[in-house]
Amino acid sequence: MAGRFAPRTPSHASVRDGVPAPVVPRQAAGPRVRTWVPDGPLDLGLVLGPLRRGGGDPTFRATRDGSVWRAARTPAGPGTLRVYACGGEVRGEAWGPGADWLLEGLPELLGAADEPGAFEPRHRLVALARHRRPGLRLTRTGLVLESLIPSVLEQKVTADEAYRAWRRLVSWFGEPAPGPAGTGERPMWVMPAPRTWALIPSWEWHRAGVDDKRASTILRAVRLAARLEQTVGMTPAEARARLEVVPGVGPWTSAEVVQRSHGAPDAVTTGDLHLPRIIGWALAGNRDADDAEMLRLLEPYAPAGQRHRAARYVLLSGDTPPRRHPKMRKTDIGRW
Repeated sequence: MAGRFAPRTPSHASVRDGVPAPVVPRQAAGPRVRTWVPDGPLDLGLVLGPLRRGGGDPTFRATRDGSVWRAARTPAGPGTLRVYACGGEVRGEAWGPGADWLLEGLPELLGAADEPGAFEPRHRLVALARHRRPGLRLTRTGLVLESLIPSVLEQKVTADEAYRAWRRLVSWFGEPAPGPAGTGERPMWVMPAPRTWALIPSWEWHRAGVDDKRASTILRAVRLAARLEQTVGMTPAEARARLEVVPGVGPWTSAEVVQRSHGAPDAVTTGDLHLPRIIGWALAGNRDADDAEMLRLLEPYAPAGQRHRAARYVLLSGDTPPRRHPKMRKTDIGRW
């Protein structure tokens, strides 16, 4: 399988089933290092948690020593970033061609561009959640495709199905993460390049449990990768408008993307199966709330552009409605 084995020569990638196998990067002697001092409370798990796509995400790992590891495909190439708190500062270590790019963006990744002080709670539950979790900041990755592809995989399926598909596709067609994270029993992987996504055969999408509709949306997106990545320099509203030009990308998906790529505090997710009910139950005791009711409840946060942040605090409160129905049935079309 392409992407699983090192090529025979270090300077050329082999091709199998139409997909180029990535060259395994040479390991550097040591990481590039940067330290950064946040101007307030910072919880690495809360800030970087939205980048994790399930417990087995091959591009993300949290270790027992408090470190968060992240493998990403940057404009400069693949890179691995390790972030951990050390006293009152945060230390970043990076490997690979994308190391400098990752370290340059470290402050924004950890919420330096965010303005949590602009948020004023309008509900007691939200105020209590903010008091209990003061380290919440909104990450800004500066990368669009890495959030768009897994968000498309999450359309209309259970989270477990989407996470499984992401894990399989990245580990089958990605490349080992640079540095020590790319070796050992559980190596991390960098997601495939746009061209590699475009060359994945139809049967491999099926094996990964991805239906034709979602696969086609991803294929359309990677063909426009350069144009979509340019949206990082736009406002969240402008970025969402360009993303939604891609057939198959709607308001739900575009919001999920800019929340991560832009750190958009007002990009509340609509069209979600569970979020309106959670917001409705937590803020008004209404377990049958729809998108319109959710937006009405979050309206007090709209003038300051803080509806997404308010929704995050509601989720962090843990106040969810009791379950009335069994979970959605899990399926795996790769076994059909």
